[in-house]
Amino acid sequence: MSLPSFFKSLRGEMKKSRFKIWLRAFLFVQFSALFTIYFLRDIENGYFNWKWVALIIAAFIPVGLLLSLMVPMQADHELRAVTFSLDRFYLFLIWLLVIAKLIIGRIPFFTPEADFIMCAIIGIMFGRLSGIGLRVRQQKIQHGFNL
Repeated sequence: MSLPSFFKSLRGEMKKSRFKIWLRAFLFVQFSALFTIYFLRDIENGYFNWKWVALIIAAFIPVGLLLSLMVPMQADHELRAVTFSLDRFYLFLIWLLVIAKLIIGRIPFFTPEADFIMCAIIGIMFGRLSGIGLRVRQQKIQHGFNL
């Protein structure tokens, strides 16, 4: 396989939903691990508690599910896969929330608000990832692709 055909093959794989879902799952795990460190510190210092973490994350999962409906998705019969493209609104929203968390988290009085934002990010990411997975599965079934 020549180098240009390798890149063409890699690009085809990167278009597929499986690659993009795994990439999003990896980012979700990274954010969750990083935020867990912050939660442990803030809960130990009395700013927040695990009950709030669970409730806020659960409250934002439906927001992520709704955002998953905005992801442009199509069946590619040549690749026998579902492909989708970048959702700029979601990317902007997550970056805005991360920047807000970083800024607000520097002010000790606003630590609970920073924790709230972290919970919102995790809930949105989980809901969106779940919604995308469900939509991809539905598309694959609808178009007769192997699951």
